[in-house]
Amino acid sequence: MLQEESIQPLRGESSHAAYWSFSNDLNDVFEKTASLWPALRGARLFITGGTGFIGCWLLESLRYVNNRLDLGVHATILTRDPQVFRCKAPHLADYPGFHFIAGDVCNFEMPKGEFTHLIHAATDASAHLNETNPRRMFDTVIQGTRMALDFAVEKKVDRTLFLSSGAVYGQQPWEMERVAEDWIGAPSCTDPRAAYAEGKRAAEMLCAIYAKQFGTQIAIARIFALLGPYLSLDIHFAAGNFIRNAMQGEPVIVNGNGLPCRSYLYASDLTVWLWHMLVRAQSGKPYNVGSDQSISIRDLAQKISHVLGNGDHQVLGAQDTGWNPGRYVPDTSLIGKDLGLHKTVSLDDAISRTAMWNGWMGKKT
Repeated sequence: MLQEESIQPLRGESSHAAYWSFSNDLNDVFEKTASLWPALRGARLFITGGTGFIGCWLLESLRYVNNRLDLGVHATILTRDPQVFRCKAPHLADYPGFHFIAGDVCNFEMPKGEFTHLIHAATDASAHLNETNPRRMFDTVIQGTRMALDFAVEKKVDRTLFLSSGAVYGQQPWEMERVAEDWIGAPSCTDPRAAYAEGKRAAEMLCAIYAKQFGTQIAIARIFALLGPYLSLDIHFAAGNFIRNAMQGEPVIVNGNGLPCRSYLYASDLTVWLWHMLVRAQSGKPYNVGSDQSISIRDLAQKISHVLGNGDHQVLGAQDTGWNPGRYVPDTSLIGKDLGLHKTVSLDDAISRTAMWNGWMGKKT
């Protein structure tokens, strides 16, 4: 294991339990990706979106493994504001193996030097931006992906990983328990609320075009709902809002009818899957990345209220106006068959670990 000062949880730093849980997560990622790192020794990575929820996990795990194995991996990370990120995670911002550059993914100045790998993770699934400025959302996804792929071509990188979304499937039929990669459903192209989803679909097409026209090797991860440290608890994610309510001793409130179904993959599993995809996934073949264990929003509220609080939860029954009032659950059998990757962290544990990171110290007895 690393020395204690090498792992610095963002929140709840005084909590030994939070430190222990997060360090175990990173060690778990290390053990489950051990076979990959010889192929990445001395690699030069360029990462867009490296300071968001997923990006932080990639950086935390890369730093951990780099220190354990002395890989000599270096990552250049594009972010809108490096100083803001320094305040958020100084141990990552100051790590010698990372170099942060300021810029917008839509028009950044390409960094100098040679690069071997690209991870394009920029563009948050921002419900607020999607609702208030869908044109900007759409343009950011498309232009950002074009810029990232132009970088891959110019630098002749060996492998690219594009973080897409399960939103590309549009409305999953209720009778379809899990949606597989070969389903050809789609969002409505005349509904502005589908700007993010349609943008990701078009971005996947750009990946296919660049693979055909320039021979770029691109793995595509269609990501579904997630839980874990670094997840914001105060934006549009229902699970995050529920965890915040329960941690504060408040009733867990479901504004809608609670019928929509989701599933949640814990971030350590996500990180393992993404590193495997960067190194091993077949170019141009999309894989669902998420949990295949469905739960209704109503049942999720009940579960979180019991795991973290006193069981107090309410379903208000308001009309659901979200982008997807139905099912949003992936079939992950393909990534299991092709890459041997499977969910290992239970939903109860994912909830507890997410709360612990944010300062939850367990139920009072």
